[in-house]
Amino acid sequence: MKKLLTLSLFGIFVIGCKENKKEEAVTENQPAETETIVKTKEVINIAPIEHASAVLQWGETTIYIDPVGGANEYTEQKKPNLLLITDIHGDHLDMATLDSLDLSDTKIIAPQAVADKLPENLKSQLQILANGEKTDFNGISIEAIPMYNLREEALKFHTKGRGNGYLLSKDDERIYFSGDTEDIPEMRALKNIDKAFICMNLPYTMTEESAASAVLEFKPKQVYPYHYRGNPDVSDVAKFKKLVNEGDPTIEVIQLDWYPKMEY
Repeated sequence: MKKLLTLSLFGIFVIGCKENKKEEAVTENQPAETETIVKTKEVINIAPIEHASAVLQWGETTIYIDPVGGANEYTEQKKPNLLLITDIHGDHLDMATLDSLDLSDTKIIAPQAVADKLPENLKSQLQILANGEKTDFNGISIEAIPMYNLREEALKFHTKGRGNGYLLSKDDERIYFSGDTEDIPEMRALKNIDKAFICMNLPYTMTEESAASAVLEFKPKQVYPYHYRGNPDVSDVAKFKKLVNEGDPTIEVIQLDWYPKMEY
């Protein structure tokens, strides 16, 4: 069974607070009790599927991010209300998996390059989002953040403007998925991020040092290393955690199992 991570708790509840009795009598127009509305955040469950694929259960909204691996990987998950795709590569866009899932009631958000590869039967559910654009779904704000390479030898992998990272916001909770990127200025400029999912795999994205440097600049409250298997090596997430916590011990580094089938 996939491990679900419960991140925060939601509820709107009413607390009856009886006022302290004073020596003066309470008048007819002065209520003897007041109601205090206390609002906290919605439950967010995160199921790591594999590599770049995840399922977020945010309150009543089920979000699939870059689903790959076939329908069997999602049998324990609810049907998606929202599907986010970051890029055209096979570890993010897998038509066999999309064909195997029930997407009949699913809103799909993707960049133009991904849209160009989707079949006609999904086009009516599709909204194209370019870098910097925003939209809303079920009260969740979705912003497309650029994702691209900086190193000369890696420019061929991810060109600027083709793919999207995503920033999801609701009830003052801000969650960032980097997609395939290096430590670009747009990432470093992020503000008030609660949870950041950061890639680090060579030769395609960035080193542990670059990822840690970016995280130390934009200072999310929590950071989740993901997408850390490269070719041929697996990035050292323990090293990443050490670099982050040496630079800022207040940032919590959380490791989920993104490679359940892999033998270390």
